[in-house]
Amino acid sequence: MISTNDIHNGTVLNLDGQLWTVIWFQHHKPGKGNTVVRTKLKHVLTGKVVDRTFNSDTKVEDAQVDRREMQYLYHDGDGYVFMDTADYSQLTLSEAVVGDAKNFLLEEATAIVALHEGAALSMELPASVELEITYTEPGLQGDRSSAGTKPATVETGYQIQVPLFITTGERVKVDTRDGSYISRV
Repeated sequence: MISTNDIHNGTVLNLDGQLWTVIWFQHHKPGKGNTVVRTKLKHVLTGKVVDRTFNSDTKVEDAQVDRREMQYLYHDGDGYVFMDTADYSQLTLSEAVVGDAKNFLLEEATAIVALHEGAALSMELPASVELEITYTEPGLQGDRSSAGTKPATVETGYQIQVPLFITTGERVKVDTRDGSYISRV
């Protein structure tokens, strides 16, 4: 149990048997009355975001979430197999836990996996990854008022938009949060 005064961004709370992550908080002292802590909480499994206000010094149950660095090994049809880099144990993550990150997963890539009581809650990739362009049409320069883009397929099979000067075989840096092109490597 922790006090609501000890809440900070990233804290995982167990409220009514469900896990919520604090994504924003503010201590607020109204003109009269007691101090309150306003929070935005994100449900760990569903991603639903809610606003919740707690009285100051109220006790809430915190959940022990273990964040481990793991290495991606392979996709076995049922899930994605990761290896803990500390003790070499293997863990299979479901499609739901991996989510859109599968578009940027390469063998031997590292990721942070959040575990609670042995169950995987979420997986986070680095903010950007380097991928090779496996196919893109040649870009033709024409007269236009703004820079043009074209579709390109990366080595994971995912399609991104790249500038016209990028060719097949080049390595590019891609933002894993929204799948956008950042730069050449």
